Amino acid sequence: MSSESTQTKNADQSELDNFNRLSNTWWDLEGEFGALHKINPLRLEFILKHHPIENQKIVDIGCGGGILSESLAVNGANVTGIDLAKEVLTVAKLHGLDSGVKVNYQLIAAEQFAEENTEQFDVITCMEMLEHVPDPAAIIQAAAKCVKPGGWVFFSTLNRNYKSYLLAIFAAEQVLNLVPKGTHTHEKFITPAEMDAMARQAGLYLRDASGIEFNPLLNRYGLNNDLSVNYLLAYQKAL
Repeated sequence: MSSESTQTKNADQSELDNFNRLSNTWWDLEGEFGALHKINPLRLEFILKHHPIENQKIVDIGCGGGILSESLAVNGANVTGIDLAKEVLTVAKLHGLDSGVKVNYQLIAAEQFAEENTEQFDVITCMEMLEHVPDPAAIIQAAAKCVKPGGWVFFSTLNRNYKSYLLAIFAAEQVLNLVPKGTHTHEKFITPAEMDAMARQAGLYLRDASGIEFNPLLNRYGLNNDLSVNYLLAYQKAL
């Protein structure tokens, strides 16, 4: 996709280029996206804690190579994955052919998808994506528009503070090489208060929040009450 065609969309072309460049490593469990594979069971656990997904219509906004999309589909959901990184979506489609897991992948902006699919989905997921776009509020609005009244919307993102800079950027990217260098920009991180203000503006109401413990040195991963770095939020749309 050319830069001209994405400039009018809520996307940062340099971010898309970076993910496209690394697309062939997306499903390497020990590769540059290995951290995503390790926290994916935690994301799924958080979703299932709040809402059964079997036979539910789900859209995964910013699906990337399909790690979460496939796990949702394996658990019985009817999943649509959307993204603007063309090469990464190709990897998602190819992996689906190999795994036999059916996901409907679409190269489309969240805002456009929401216009075409208003209140059509039971559940919306948007994980590790909001910190990569120029206007996260527009993505949150799109998620709220897609979901049915009473439906669930799940977000995960990174808090903005000194601790998150040390752990998510300095340690994870520069020291331990857990994620590709340049993946994150600290100024784009979102505090829980900012996140909740945007969600309320979109008609979403907070039901639960959880932190993600990610300690590769101790091989310890889990959900906790610490929202200071990675955190998950569960919202419901008003009836």
